Amino acid sequence: MNATDEIIGARIPWNKGKLTGQKLPLKLKEIWAIRIRLQLWARVRDLAMCNLAIDSKLRACDRTKLRFCDVCHGPHVASRATVMQQKTQRPVRFEITEQTQFSVEAWIKAAALVSGDFLLPSRPRASTHVSTRQYLRAYINGSRQSGLTTVRTAPSQCAVRKRH
Repeated sequence: MNATDEIIGARIPWNKGKLTGQKLPLKLKEIWAIRIRLQLWARVRDLAMCNLAIDSKLRACDRTKLRFCDVCHGPHVASRATVMQQKTQRPVRFEITEQTQFSVEAWIKAAALVSGDFLLPSRPRASTHVSTRQYLRAYINGSRQSGLTTVRTAPSQCAVRKRH
């Protein structure tokens, strides 16, 4: 076999030269940069989504399924919430900070949500929540617009398929 056959036949791994594995958590400075920009741009839903993500530390699949009644008692957002995790089937209790309470209340008023509604309803389909893909797309767009150069996301489906 000569050198050209080896070059043609060799497959380049998808992760060559890339850092793989768990990404570093967002720094406090990055979190505040995202929050401030979302407030300046008056993106109420994205701000509520970002604040809930930071407070709850739930997986995206669990955050998309949050309902009005999970975080609210009557018309006001509660200071604590308990949610059943999809992956572990265990209840998770988390505190909702005052800043998050204000942003979630503003989102509920803007979206005119009622007791049985999802906090993040889907626009194209009535009575369902946003998909995790839609949620991730909104997160990536918000991170890029806020000036973060590296967006910490899960690997794409294409990357997952190439591994197997």
